[in-house]
Amino acid sequence: MKAAAVKRPAKRGSRRKFRPFVLFLRICAWVAAIGAFWCAYLLWVISGYELPKPVPKADAAIVLGASLWSDQPSPGLQERLDYAFELYKQGLFGHFILSGGLDHNGSTLTEAEGMRNYLTAKGVPAAAMVLENDARSTYENLLFSKPLAAKRGWKRLLVVTHDFHAPRSKEIAEYLDYPSSNTTVLGRKSKVLSVAYNYSREVLAFTKWKVDEQLMRLGLRLPDSF
Repeated sequence: MKAAAVKRPAKRGSRRKFRPFVLFLRICAWVAAIGAFWCAYLLWVISGYELPKPVPKADAAIVLGASLWSDQPSPGLQERLDYAFELYKQGLFGHFILSGGLDHNGSTLTEAEGMRNYLTAKGVPAAAMVLENDARSTYENLLFSKPLAAKRGWKRLLVVTHDFHAPRSKEIAEYLDYPSSNTTVLGRKSKVLSVAYNYSREVLAFTKWKVDEQLMRLGLRLPDSF
C-alpha cells in the first residue's frame, strides 16, 4: 500500500510535465496549418491573376526593373522590355518610364540605364523614355515613378512586369493611390525564369509586403527590399 501511494504522485507529476509538451505540439501544428493555408492562398492569388483584354491605351508604361547581367538586361528583364516594346509598337502608349536603381552585382549602370540602352537598340527614341534611377524595390519603383508621370501629365498608365509579380505590384500601386481606373498592371508569362523558384520567392515577398503595409499604416517603418 505504501509503495502504491508513493508511485501515484510520480504519475501525476509526469502528467503535469507532459501536458505543456502536448500544448506546444498543438501550437506548432496550428502555426504550420495557418502557414500552409496562407501560402496556398497567396499561390492562388498569384497564379490566378488575369490580364485585361483588350489592353487599354495609355499615356505611358512603367517598366519595373530587374537585374542586369554585365550591364545588359537579364533574360527575365528582356522579357519585360520585349513585352513593353510590343505594346509600344502597337500604339498602346507613347512613353516609357524605366524604373530601377544600381544593382549590387558588379553592374556599372542602373537598371533603368540598361533598359534604355536595350530599347534604344530596338529603335525607341530617347525622347520617349524617362529614367527613374533610384528604386531598389517594387515599392520604390512605383513610389518614385508616380511623380515622374504626374510632372508630365501622364494620367493613364500601364505597369509592365511578369505575371507572378503583377498581383503584388497592383496592390502596391493601390496603396500608393494610383487611380485604379487609369492604371493597368500587365504581367507576362516567362519562358526563361524558373516557375518554382519565382513563385516561392513571390510568396515570401508578398508576405513581407503585407507586413510592411500594416507597419506603414501604423507609421512604424518603410519597406526596404523586394
